[in-house]
Amino acid sequence: MEPVIISASRATDIPAFYSDWLIARVKEGYLKWKNPFNGQLQDISFAKTRLFVFWSKNPSPMLKNLSFFDEKGYNYYFQFTLNDYEKENWEKNLPSLQQRLNTFIELSELIGKQKVIWRFDPLILSAKLQPDELLKRIENIGDQLYKYTNRLVISFIDIEIYQKVKRNLNALPDKIQEIDTNTMHYFARELMRLNQKWNLKIATCAEKIDLQQYGIEHNRCIDDRLIIELFSADTELMNFLGYRPTDQTDFLTGKNEKSSYSYKKLKDKGQRKFCGCIKSKDIGQYNTCPNGCVYCYANSGKGLDSKIMIE
Repeated sequence: MEPVIISASRATDIPAFYSDWLIARVKEGYLKWKNPFNGQLQDISFAKTRLFVFWSKNPSPMLKNLSFFDEKGYNYYFQFTLNDYEKENWEKNLPSLQQRLNTFIELSELIGKQKVIWRFDPLILSAKLQPDELLKRIENIGDQLYKYTNRLVISFIDIEIYQKVKRNLNALPDKIQEIDTNTMHYFARELMRLNQKWNLKIATCAEKIDLQQYGIEHNRCIDDRLIIELFSADTELMNFLGYRPTDQTDFLTGKNEKSSYSYKKLKDKGQRKFCGCIKSKDIGQYNTCPNGCVYCYANSGKGLDSKIMIE
């Protein structure tokens, strides 16, 4: 495979733990990726790569390496998940909330706030953690970050569709449950109120529920619209999208060249039904993330495979 867009990664926190590995592989020009469903190895070449979308809860270790991607001419932006479950210890191996806030601000000042997307993902409730308390925590983070990002992405915890998540959560004393529709609407109304002072774009990730009446749209995390906004000068990337960065009319047909651009053709059909992402290649491996999040669908909870990030 020679992907134009690399997702790094939904399956593990590459910026936090594997950025040196990634740079070594980019220098070599390829990596070998193991399919989690059939165990087969696949060669992934960087020959045509123009964009990295980084997913992380603690990209601090990677900040020193960003100059490598700049010097090589790669485009990139970050999906930065910054939750507050410190009291519950649901993300037990992360740095403190204040450290992560500092990292978010540092990253935003380094690369620009439009390239750092804040995710409070997922929203989780328990017998002790109720909606108003969780909203206070979101507000606390938002009050500190709204000047350093343009977007907030949320999701609601999925338990029933991931058996290993259900098993891991059932082993906890917290009594975590699915969030019902009425509570989702309550969160949306309150976020709309909070957003009067933040003025962020708020969106849901891979959620069926329609919350547009509250100004909350369905997100595209690997987002053709954002890519065009940020990187329209990259001809190869725009050609991949089928997009022309300037309005140009064919004098023979009278058609605008932008007409070739189609989100439907770009949509990643390998993701969940309500995922809005466009096509990319995720290079992460399951069961390799040491963050220790109790709700993680990518770790089995039976120990990490330290050898799985292979060449």
